[in-house]
Amino acid sequence: MAEGEATTDRPAIITRRGRPGHDRDTVIRASVALFNEQGYDATSVSDLTRRLGVTKSALYHHVASKEQILEVALEDALGGLEHALDAALRSPTAAERLSSIIRGAVQVLTERQPQVTLLLRLRGNSPIELAALDRRRRFDHRVTQLVRDAQSEGLVRADLDAGVATRLVFGMINSVVEWYRPEGAVDPALLADEVLAVAFDGLRPR
Repeated sequence: MAEGEATTDRPAIITRRGRPGHDRDTVIRASVALFNEQGYDATSVSDLTRRLGVTKSALYHHVASKEQILEVALEDALGGLEHALDAALRSPTAAERLSSIIRGAVQVLTERQPQVTLLLRLRGNSPIELAALDRRRRFDHRVTQLVRDAQSEGLVRADLDAGVATRLVFGMINSVVEWYRPEGAVDPALLADEVLAVAFDGLRPR
């Protein structure tokens, strides 16, 4: 540099390229949608990368495996239901506890419809699925106890088998995943009211 020449050195500008594609939540949502469309067992990692438009290495940047996606989705569904049940158990009466878990389950199904759909379609073909099915059975047993408590307080017909009543009520609730559309006209809160009305009309002593 010649003497007296102005210095024009500037800090180098470093452009960092972000990893193209999707974030982890998007990967899991798209994968769960594909599992529900064509079945978990029938969906390969190649199917997932085609759906997402990414390479396998980009997919594995976000998740360790197809099985991990399943595990995360099932935890979302089961964790939501278990949280709703724990909240229901804090209600003071059997009737309020039963009403609370029905409302809570409807809320979880409408807010986490893809994940719950995946849970309801499990076949138990892997340790992850078997563990999820076991948690679901424990949930059902705890709800059945709520029905028994309501029977003991005279709030539910004593001539009904508590386990059968639980299956019937939750069969109605679980059917929501087949027809409910988040963008549709059905309000989730009103839906919970209607499920409660139908359930308690049939369960109430006469």
